[in-house]
Parts: sequence; structure tokens; C-alpha cells
Amino acid sequence: MTISDFGYLSLLFGLISSFIVFFFSVLNIKKDLFNLEKKIYKFLTLQFFFVIISFFILLYSFLISDFSNETVYSNSHTTKPIFYKISGLWGNHEGSLLLWLLVLTSFILFFFFSSKNEPKNFRHYTVIFHQIIVIGFFIFVLKTSNPFDILFPIPSEGLGLNPILQDPALAIHPPILYVGYVGTSIIFASALAAMVTGYVNNLWAKNLKKWVLISWTFLTGGILLGSIWAYYELGWGGFWFWDPVENISLMPWLSLTALLHCISTLEKRDLLKNWSIILSIVTFMLSVTGTFLVRSGILNSVHTFANDPSRGIYILIFLFVIIFISLVIFFIFESKNIENKKEIFFLSKETSVLINNWFMIYFLSVVLIGTIYPIFLDVITSEKISVGPPFYNKLLIPFLVPFFLFMSVGPSMNWIKTNITYKRSYVFYFLFTTGATIITVYFLSQKNLLIIILIFSLVLLSIKTSANFLKKNTNHGQNLSHLGFAMLMLSILFNSVSSTEIIKNIKVGDSFISKNEKITFKKVKTEEKKNYSSVIGVFEIKNDNDRIIKLNPEIRVYNQPVIATSEAAIKTTLFKDRFMTINLIKDEQLFNVRYQNKPFMIWIWISTMIIIIGGTFAIFNKKKNFN
Repeated sequence: MTISDFGYLSLLFGLISSFIVFFFSVLNIKKDLFNLEKKIYKFLTLQFFFVIISFFILLYSFLISDFSNETVYSNSHTTKPIFYKISGLWGNHEGSLLLWLLVLTSFILFFFFSSKNEPKNFRHYTVIFHQIIVIGFFIFVLKTSNPFDILFPIPSEGLGLNPILQDPALAIHPPILYVGYVGTSIIFASALAAMVTGYVNNLWAKNLKKWVLISWTFLTGGILLGSIWAYYELGWGGFWFWDPVENISLMPWLSLTALLHCISTLEKRDLLKNWSIILSIVTFMLSVTGTFLVRSGILNSVHTFANDPSRGIYILIFLFVIIFISLVIFFIFESKNIENKKEIFFLSKETSVLINNWFMIYFLSVVLIGTIYPIFLDVITSEKISVGPPFYNKLLIPFLVPFFLFMSVGPSMNWIKTNITYKRSYVFYFLFTTGATIITVYFLSQKNLLIIILIFSLVLLSIKTSANFLKKNTNHGQNLSHLGFAMLMLSILFNSVSSTEIIKNIKVGDSFISKNEKITFKKVKTEEKKNYSSVIGVFEIKNDNDRIIKLNPEIRVYNQPVIATSEAAIKTTLFKDRFMTINLIKDEQLFNVRYQNKPFMIWIWISTMIIIIGGTFAIFNKKKNFN
């Protein structure tokens, strides 16, 4: 028996543990036995233990290059650095599903341990609904995506990992993203359990909020890492391209953001019960839908690494089962969670949350339609189209102005009712914002009215959010995230309207001009690394002040598999990035050179980190969380 056989058996034992947990949870609801409570905890621990044993067995197989394991053979190579041998575990379909299982089983174990003070039936129903998900993923892994399939005869060498995945940011991107995705499973199971037990109230909202915050914060971090990777690894020269798989991570983020604000309203005012339930269900559905679209291979994306219709069909059936169960429970038990008849005043924080939700759902709908419409069109008419930035810009940008204005006003409102009073501070904010907008527009030389209004609303949001830090009893987690979001939108706006690009075909020794800079192609040098060889271009950039900057873009040729990639050279300052890629033109001594100036690029990353810090602060701040 090989070590891979032990990994497979461990998964089988994990599946058996899941059935036992499910059975004991159902039994304990009916009989209320204390001994069963202990047994559920023990088998949840065993379930997690078996999965983590399988995980470490697969990790060990990657580390020792055990090519008798088909997953290792298909995704590793002896010359690959150890860091990428480790990350190669989840850089493939089978290993990534095992990572999903690991996070799933660890989250439900932590939930059961940390929810001892919550109603017993609610806890056990949560475990029951979550075990349906866990069992579904166990069967999926064991039947269609076994990471422990054996090869015989044993190959002497592996096929290697896709070179574009051999990157530090992308190596840690999947685990962080999966925590965000899988965290929605607890939200989903908790929502169904709360409906069945009639526990949809402010106490449920208070306890659920930490799970929403954990998922939201990790999902934000995962999206950030993916954007950084796309920026410098793919050589596209940007951070977001409305790629279908990028959209798949954005959709649950939008839903989670709406849910986060909605849950806060339920906690404070005992309102929006059904809407909180619906958002909890929708968020998890979006995560599973994303899994289906990526794993089925029907998406045409650089990120997609699985192409097996049978796997897609399994996830599609699983998704329909989950949706069916959710709808049945919602319509049967909706009467248990009737909204209290409370008046909602127009000028109140409750109204601002509702408006925030409307905007988020609209943004979500646009992204969803733009992502799945090409798929349905291809199925119905066999016509292939791609939906790119123009579609999203036309439908999203006009609605950003009122959204930002409401964001700047909403957090300052009171619960129940806000009385309008004249304040000098509001006049100061308005005048300061107007002045800052005029200066910014003059600096950018923009005459587009929509751009001017966008800048005005974003500057107002930034100033208003910053001023909130000076108030007593303020919610610093919320303020940090709102400030980070305003800075992010401003950075994206400045970056998009001020970026420049020039593309030239030149030889060594040639020069070209880009605005006030002279770019000279000085020479070419080569280097040999353990798992690739590289051709490095040496470029010298000279501006009007005779300041010289050097950039060294590369063309890398990996040995296993034999693939050439273009590695961008980036010079980052606080105000702009200089971005350059090169490609060799076949049968000629010419190089295709792409040179870009990307203003405020680093602030996109900094502002997103501020959002993450705000979310993290809210998770550990027990007194105030996004209220």
C-alpha cells in the first residue's frame, strides 16, 4: 500500500465521519442527549483530522516529487523550487478541492466550538445543513477529482506547473480566496438553521456578523493578490480586465458587502430579516456557481485550469439541490420570521443601508449578466462573444456618483431618525471638496462632466470619512474600510484617465520618445536559472531633467513544461508606475516593446490594504462592528 492509498483512505474515513455527524445531529435535535453533543464534537474533530492527514500526505508527495501520484506528476517537476512545489498542491483542480474540504471542515469545527452559548437546535441544524455541503464535496473529490490516483509504471519526471502560476502572489492567492469563499458556507447553513428554528433576530445577526466579516475580509485579500498577480505577471499592464474568473470573485464580494450592512441593521433595529436570509443564501450560491463555471471549463479565461464537463455537471446538480433545499425551507418557514412593523424614516441609517443594498444588487446584476450572457448565447446560437470594459463602464459608472454621495452621508446618519441641523462643518466639507475637485480636474486636464462629478463625490467621501476619526465613540473599522474604498475609487479613476501607452518594434540600440522621456534599448543579456532561462532587455529611460531610470523586462523560457512567458519590469513610485514588457518577433532581430505610465498605481494596492485592515479591526473589535 502506497502513501497515496493512505491519503485516499483518510478521505473515505472523513466522509464516514460526516455521515455520523449528520446522523447524531438529527438524533440530538429529537432526543436532546448530552452524550450526543460530545460525540458530535468528537466526530467533527475526526472529520477535520482525516482531511488534514490527506492534505499533508499530498503535500509530502509534492515535496518528495512522488510521481507515482498522478496529481504530483501532472503539476510538479524535480527542478521546481520548493516554494512552488508546496503551492503546486492547490495550483490544480484536485488539490484545490482538497483545500476546499480542509477549510470547510475546519470552519464547522470552529463554529460548533465557539457557538456553545447559542440555542442548541440552531447549532445542530447549522451542522446538519453544513454537513450536506461537506458530504457533497467529499463525494465530488472521491468520485471525480481524486488527488491520490496512482500511475504505473512510475514516470521518472513530472510535467511541471504552469509557469504563470509560479509566482509568490498567486501561490498564496488561492488559500486566502478559499477562506473567503468557504466562509460563506457557514453563513448559508446558519441562515437556513435560523429560519427553521425561528432564530432570525438581533442575537443571530450579532453572532453571524463575525463570519460575514471573516469571509468579506479574506475575499478582499484574495481579490487583491489576484489583481497584483494579473498586473505584473500577465503583462497586461493593468489590475482588472473584467475577466470572467475575476468577475466570479467580485460577485460574492458585492453580495457579502450588502449582507454586512444588512446584518448590522438587523442587529440594531431588528429589521430586514428576510432580506438578510436571502443575501446569506445568494452569497453562498454565487461561490458555488463560481466553482461550477471554473471547474466545468466553459469559461474562456486565463485563470481557468480545469476542463472536464463531468465535473461541471456534478457541481451543477449539487448547486440545483442546494437551491431547491433553500427555497423549500424559505417558503415553509418564512412565517416564523415575520418582520416587525417598524416605521423607517427617510433620513435614517436604515434607509441608507437599503439604498446601499439597492446599488450593490444592481452592480452585482450587471457583473452577473456580463459574465453568463456570453455562455448562454454560445449554447443557444453557437455565437461566441466577449463582454469587456465598455459594457461595464456604460452600465456602472453613471450609478457610481449617487452611490458615493450616499456613502459619504449614510454613516453620519442616526438609527431610527436623523434631524437635519445646520452645521458649519458641512459647509466646510462642501467648500473644501469643491476646491480639491477643481485643483484635481485642472491637474488632470479633464473636461468630462461625469469625471468631474465622480471626483467631487469621491473627494467628499474621503474627507467626510477621514473627519469621522475625530469623533468620539466612532466605528474605526467601518471608517477605515470606507476611507480605503474612497481612496481605491479615486486611485482607479486617476489611473484610468491619466495612463499613457506606447508600443514600438525596435532593435538593440534604437530609441523612442514617450512624452518627455527618451527610452533607449541598450542591450540584451541572458541568464540561466534552475527551471528556466531568460532573455533580459536592458532599457534606459531619460527625462527632461536628465534623470536616468533603468528597466529590465524579461522573456522567460521554462524547461518543464516548455513555455515562454513575458515578465514585466516595473518601477514604482508614490505617484506612478513605469511598466514595460518585451516580446521577440519571430525570425527577426526586432523586439516588440510596450511601455506604459500608470499614475497612482501603488495607491490602488494601499487603499485595498486599508479596506482589509478595517475589516480585520472590525473582526477583533468586540464593541463596534460596522454599525
